[in-house]
Amino acid sequence: MEGKLIIFSAPSGSGKSTIINYLLDKDLDLEFSISATSRPPRGNEKNGKEYYFLTPDEFRKKIANNEFLEYEEVYTDKYYGTLKEEVERLTLSGKNVIFDVDVKGAINIKNFYGKRALSIFIQPPGIEALKDRLICRGTDAPDVIECRLAKAEYELSFAPQFDTVIINDDLKRAQENAYKTIKNFIGQK
Repeated sequence: MEGKLIIFSAPSGSGKSTIINYLLDKDLDLEFSISATSRPPRGNEKNGKEYYFLTPDEFRKKIANNEFLEYEEVYTDKYYGTLKEEVERLTLSGKNVIFDVDVKGAINIKNFYGKRALSIFIQPPGIEALKDRLICRGTDAPDVIECRLAKAEYELSFAPQFDTVIINDDLKRAQENAYKTIKNFIGQK
């Protein structure tokens, strides 16, 4: 039986990655979708593990051949996207595929797969809480935090287009809600 697709999106600092990592350790038979990028590997990143690393020309050729479910040019010649071939490889093996993508990518994947996909938006309890989380992370300069907050307000406007919105005002509860939602979805015929 073909696997299903679980699509996560959220503003930076909403707890999405923490929730996804929690779910990957559960009995949901989830496999993480590895994205493609045209940026060079960082640190110890390996091709086929963190990303599929392509040159900008290779990426554009795959775009021209309609090989992506979704993609975006984030900066000049710095593309990120989800290869159809990667998703089919996983679902045909019976795995349920989990995605961590931006809001537009999430909507594109949901539209492509329809009822085989569940889209989940992780929402922070509010912009001020999100700002506090980003400051407490200690990884971004104040101007970067302001850019992330501006982007978050834009991303929050897409929440009504998702199948489910989970407000992460309590991490344990948000993790449990995500688990129950996915477990029910996977169990549907």
